[in-house]
Amino acid sequence: MEYRIVHKDAFRIIGFRKRIRLQFEGENHQIDELMERITPSVSLELEALNDEEPRGLLSISTAFEDRVREGSLLDQYIGVASASDRPSESFDSLDIPSYDWAVFSAVGRYPEALQRAWADIYAIWLPESGYELAGGPEMLRNLDEDVSLPLFRSELWIPVRRKA
Repeated sequence: MEYRIVHKDAFRIIGFRKRIRLQFEGENHQIDELMERITPSVSLELEALNDEEPRGLLSISTAFEDRVREGSLLDQYIGVASASDRPSESFDSLDIPSYDWAVFSAVGRYPEALQRAWADIYAIWLPESGYELAGGPEMLRNLDEDVSLPLFRSELWIPVRRKA
């Protein structure tokens, strides 16, 4: 699998949070409920706060009960990366510490290509890579807006550290 390692200093996610159940296949409609909160005016407000990489709207999974058990609970955020320390009553926020991130590309039919990439990262890449999970949140950045594209593009960001 092709990947790159990116170091990022601490930053904040600003957006909306919802406690959801982990789902390995198909569209997760619990996330759709979060996306419905991103109205055009909210999108403009978040865009103005997006002063960190990765740019654009992100989907962040964190506070996992169990990363590998379908149906377990996790916190899901939809938001943007920001250096802002400005508190907001309108949005939830998540502080993310400094990490090295393994960044993978997923290209193909949505959501199948994305779900296959997640499975390959855990089943193939992690055991052979010389890296291990660093315990932080996982991020998804969609590079295309139209999920019906046959070659829909996404990036998966996973915090890692070298194995001892």
